[in-house]
Amino acid sequence: MPKAATVKGRATRARIVEGAAEVLREQGVAFTTLDDIRGRTGTSKSQLFHYFPAGKDELLLAVARFEADRVLADQQPHLGRLDSWESWRRWRDVVVERYERQGDHCPLGSLFLQVGRDRPGARAIVTELMRQWQGQLARGVRALQTNGLVSPALDADREAAALLAGVQGGVTIMMSTGDSAHLKAALDTGIDHLRAARPDAVRPVPPEEARS
Repeated sequence: MPKAATVKGRATRARIVEGAAEVLREQGVAFTTLDDIRGRTGTSKSQLFHYFPAGKDELLLAVARFEADRVLADQQPHLGRLDSWESWRRWRDVVVERYERQGDHCPLGSLFLQVGRDRPGARAIVTELMRQWQGQLARGVRALQTNGLVSPALDADREAAALLAGVQGGVTIMMSTGDSAHLKAALDTGIDHLRAARPDAVRPVPPEEARS
């Protein structure tokens, strides 16, 4: 990031991005201009283009990364402490509360519609968000295994992937219907599935193995 190599430069850039995120959340991407962002952040046109030479699209990608980081930050500290059933319940409640509060407006989705979801920078942001989210869920499953709460034979990465897919599907339906029931069902079913995988549970023998 050569345009913001100094501590002061990085702080200024971060202030612009955070201020832009506030304006975009309030007014929506389609109705926000660079003048709106300059007014909120107290920056000149030359200063704005100093940090974002490519203009609005570059700034929107920076805001998208900021919003992606918020998705995970809003789930803390629970997402980083999934080592008991109580911690999983608290994480579940925080996720539901976050998306119910967000309602049918997804800042991240709106930003990607504006800059193009297939744009390499946008795709990289989504990929990294999902990688980090799934990784923390997988660490949570492994913590349950370490604490003797679920079977060590469980595939933590696969379970995390299924949970994340359930969350994303539930959020998509909620944004269309305004009802969080599907999100709650996906989370509850995923966690119940983990609970059912007791350490002493006997793995069922697949028919093909039984015949061999």
